[in-house]
Amino acid sequence: MAIAVRPTGAGPGAWLTRLRGSAEWQLLFHATWRADRRLAAAWWTLIVVRSALPPALAVVTGWLVGAIAEESSVLAPLTAVGVLFALLQTLGPLHSELGTNLGDRTAASLQDRLATAAVGPVGIAHLEDPELASDFSLARDFDLGITSPQLRVCMSYIGSGFVSFGAGIVSAIVVCGFHWWAGLALLLAWVSPRFLLRDSIAWNDWRSDEVKEHQRHADYAYRMAVDSPAAKEIRLFGLAEWTATRFTERRKALLAISLEAMRLKERSVAVTLLVLVLGNGLVYWSLARAAMTGELGLSLLVAYAGAAVGVSALATMEFDWWLADGSRPVPVVAGLEPAMRGVGDLPAGTASAGGLPAREIRFENVSFSYRADSRPILDGLDLVIEAGTSLAIVGQNGAGKTTLVKLLARLYDPTAGTIRADGVDLRGLAPDSWRGQIAAAFQDFVRYQLPLRENVAPSGAPDDVVRTALEQAGASGLAELDTVLSKQYVGGTDLSGGQWQRVALARALAAVAQGARVVILDEPTAQLDVRGEAEVFDRILRATRGLTTILVSHRFSTVRHADRICVLEGGRVVELGTHDELMTAGGRYRTMFDLQAARFTEGGAGADRGDPADPTDPADGTAETVRGDA
Repeated sequence: MAIAVRPTGAGPGAWLTRLRGSAEWQLLFHATWRADRRLAAAWWTLIVVRSALPPALAVVTGWLVGAIAEESSVLAPLTAVGVLFALLQTLGPLHSELGTNLGDRTAASLQDRLATAAVGPVGIAHLEDPELASDFSLARDFDLGITSPQLRVCMSYIGSGFVSFGAGIVSAIVVCGFHWWAGLALLLAWVSPRFLLRDSIAWNDWRSDEVKEHQRHADYAYRMAVDSPAAKEIRLFGLAEWTATRFTERRKALLAISLEAMRLKERSVAVTLLVLVLGNGLVYWSLARAAMTGELGLSLLVAYAGAAVGVSALATMEFDWWLADGSRPVPVVAGLEPAMRGVGDLPAGTASAGGLPAREIRFENVSFSYRADSRPILDGLDLVIEAGTSLAIVGQNGAGKTTLVKLLARLYDPTAGTIRADGVDLRGLAPDSWRGQIAAAFQDFVRYQLPLRENVAPSGAPDDVVRTALEQAGASGLAELDTVLSKQYVGGTDLSGGQWQRVALARALAAVAQGARVVILDEPTAQLDVRGEAEVFDRILRATRGLTTILVSHRFSTVRHADRICVLEGGRVVELGTHDELMTAGGRYRTMFDLQAARFTEGGAGADRGDPADPTDPADGTAETVRGDA
C-alpha cells in the first residue's frame, strides 16, 4: 500500500507495529478521527463507495453492450450506466470538499494540541530549548504552506489516491472472474511501481539536520518579510532584497534536496516497464484468445477488458507523495507533547501562597544553568529580600539579573539551591497560587491585540481598577477602554513604544490592586524619556509602598531610590546595600555609577542631547537591554 514503512525486523507482528507507528497511520487513523469522527467516517465511506464505481461501470457497460448485441431491452443496463456515471461525476467533487474540510479540522486539531503542549508545562524551558526548536518550528508552521502543502490540500489528493487504489483492487477482483491468475497478475504488475520506484517518490530525509536548518532559515526570513515589527528597519537599512533572497535561496535549497531524493533511477524504471508489459500483455492476450475461441462473449469481454484497464489505477504514484507530505506534522506534534512536558514541566506543589511573603524571600546557595553543558548563569547566589521593601538589581549584561527574576517567578527551578518565601520552598507552592502573588512588567512586554481594558487586566478587573492603574502609570487618556490597540482592526489604534510601556506598567499595577504582593520590574521604563521615567517611577513607588518590589534596571537615577541595591557579577552577589552605603564603599557600584554620571558632565553625551547635566542624578535615557540574561 502507499504507506511508506520500511520493515527491518522479522515477522508480521513487528511489521504491523512499525505500520501503526508510521506518520501515515497516525494521520489516517488517529489525527483525523480525533479531529472529527463523523467527518472522518463520511470521508472513508465515500472512499469505499467511489472505489466500487469504476469496476461496477465496467461490468454494466458490458451488460449494456451485450443487450445491444442480443437486441434485448437496454432500459435496465442503460439506467444502471447512467446512475453510475452520475455518481462518478458528483461524488468526486463532494469527496474533495469533504477532504478539504477534514484537512482544515485536522490541522486545527494539531495546532490545538501544539498550543496546549506549549502552554501546558509550568515552566518555559521547552520554549527556549534549542534541541526542540526545529521540530517546534516545523509543527508550528506546517499549515502555512512553507515547509509542506497545507493539510486541506493534501487530504483531497489523499482521498482521491485511496479511491484509485481501492478501484484498482476491486477491478482486479472482477478480472479474477475470468481466470484467478489474471486478476492476480494485473494486481502484481500495477503494484510493482510502488515497490520498484518507492525510493524515487517518497522523500525520506525531510527531517534530516540539513533540511531542518534550511527550513528554519526560510521560516525566519519569511517572518521577517511579513511581520510588521521588522518592516521599518528592513526598509530603512535596505534589507528587503536580502530578506527575499535569503528566503528564496533556502527554499531553492530545500527543493533541490527533495528533487535529488525523488530522482528516478533508470534501472528501476526499466524493470518496472518490463513487469508492466509482461503482466498486462499476458492478461490481454488471454482475453483476446478467449474471445476468438468463443470462450468469452462480447458482454463479458467488454466487462473484463474494462476492469483490466481499471486495475491500472493502482499505479497512481502521486498518492504516495501527498500522503507522506500531509502526514509529516502528526508524529512531530505527537512527539513534541511529551518532549515539551519533559523539558518544561516543573514539580507542582499544592500549598497556597496566600499572604506570602510576609517576612522575606531568601535565595540559598542558588545555582542555575540553562543547559547542563553550559556555564552557570547563577553560581552559589545567596540573597535575602525583605518583604515590604524595594530591591534594585544591577550588573553587566549576562550577570544573571533576568535569570534571577525568572527563577523568582518560577518559570524555571534552580539547578541547585533553594528559593524560599517565609521559609517555604517555592517548589512546594501551587504555581498558579504563587504567581498570583506576583505582578510584573518586563522589558519585552506583550502588546495584546485587544481592547485597552483587556491589555491592562487580561484576567478581568472592574473598570475603576483599570482606570486607576492607567492613571498611576501615567497612561490616562491614551484611548477609550473599549478601543482595540491595533490598527489592524476597524476603529483600532496603535501606541508609541513609551505609551505601550506605560500600559505594561499599568498591567502590573492592576495586578497589585487585585492582591499581588511581589512586584517585578525588569527594565520597566527603558522606552521612556528621562523625565517620563522619573515621573513614572515615583508613581510606582507610591502605588507599591509596603509591597516587595524587585527592580532590574541600568538607569541609576531609578536604582538609587530603592531601599537596597544588589550588584550581581559572575552569578553572585558582590555588593549589597543602600545607594549611599555603596557609594561610600567605592566598589563596583560606585564605578558603574560614576561611568554613567560622566555622560552628563559638561561636554558629555547627555549635554549634547540636552539631558539634565546633573552628575548626582544620571538618568540614562538610552537603557541597554538585558535579554542576554535570558
